[in-house]
Amino acid sequence: METINHPIQDGATVVTTVKPSRFKRICVFCGSCSGKSPVYRHAAIQLGNELVERKIDLVYGGGSIGLMGLVSKAVFDGGQHVLGVIPQVLMSKEIIGESVGEVQAVLDMHERKAEMARQADAFIALPGGYGTLEELLEVITWAQLGIHQKPVGLLNIDGYYNSLLSFIDNAVDEGFITPSARRIIVSSPTAYELLSKLEDYDPKHNETEAKLSWEIEQHLDYTAKSEISR
Repeated sequence: METINHPIQDGATVVTTVKPSRFKRICVFCGSCSGKSPVYRHAAIQLGNELVERKIDLVYGGGSIGLMGLVSKAVFDGGQHVLGVIPQVLMSKEIIGESVGEVQAVLDMHERKAEMARQADAFIALPGGYGTLEELLEVITWAQLGIHQKPVGLLNIDGYYNSLLSFIDNAVDEGFITPSARRIIVSSPTAYELLSKLEDYDPKHNETEAKLSWEIEQHLDYTAKSEISR
């Protein structure tokens, strides 16, 4: 164990003794833009530093720009392994200058998401746009179906995801999402607090014990593609 100063809200810090993490590698979903406010850029770097302090490797979308570039560079500069998974068609758009860490080129967006999910022990979403939201909701849905039991976290910087969380809470109230499925999502405003919650996460949402698995999911995906190609 080691003692570390962790930034929390309002510029304050907390001194803690960090035990070895349960996670070897975490997948981070985030934007290829940096956003208008500097708080988003700062949060991406802070998350990268927090992963380094906990000796957790990173898997992400492979870009060198926006929040993707900031979090990956922070992790790489801190000495942890970085795996970027990116569709070949996006390499010229999202990788500018030198790539960060190991880059794995894939055929399409579906393969990108499947590979990132397979490699990761947990998921964290930084602020982002349509792509980030789509990746986030897919891993939440997979968790609800019992395809995986990996923690899913929202880094809710400056209330960025408040409206999304309100929408989900309303869906629970209206009977479209079960209370147990609502508990899949773990949120916090700082990287330290979020990672601490994810370390303690216990997947109790899967009440029906779905018989799905990564192998079945991949088999169904392969079968569907084969049928389409005929």
